[in-house]
Amino acid sequence: MKIIDTALPDVKLLEPQVFGDARGFFMETFRDEWFKANVCERTFVQENHSKSGKGVLRGLHYQTENTQGKLVRVVSGEVFDVAVDMRRSSPTFGQWAGETLSADNKRQLWVPEGFAHGFYVLSDEAEFVYKCTDYYNPQAEHSLIWNDPAVGIEWPLQGEPKLSAKDLAGKPLSEAATF
Repeated sequence: MKIIDTALPDVKLLEPQVFGDARGFFMETFRDEWFKANVCERTFVQENHSKSGKGVLRGLHYQTENTQGKLVRVVSGEVFDVAVDMRRSSPTFGQWAGETLSADNKRQLWVPEGFAHGFYVLSDEAEFVYKCTDYYNPQAEHSLIWNDPAVGIEWPLQGEPKLSAKDLAGKPLSEAATF
């Protein structure tokens, strides 16, 4: 597995070694001892799988209790995946990193605890799988508004994004709960 730095030092892009031929491919997507030795010391307790259509924007989500680190990847389609640093004491507070994840490039993004996370679907549909370091706690979930000019995410939008009511009600960084 190759580790690639992103615009935020704590957010890492992981690129697996893929073994392929005319029959298909094989790749190792996660190895606990390698992750702990090369990325960070974490244990994953939950795995989620979502499917979304083209133009859907999910996020930017985070939890202030049961804070989750997420190892995310796309198993079908393509998304633009984003992490925003919500840690007030961090030198990168309020800054973002974005990467294209797809079934073709097979890359994964490590989004540590203390970051808001979201993605925008670029393909006709996308299936998204992610491991979490803590359990989902809806009472502690928050949404940072996706288009806050103070954060300035450069989403590769293709028309108006499709948002949930929860995401439409996201707060700007100046009003959002932080760490």
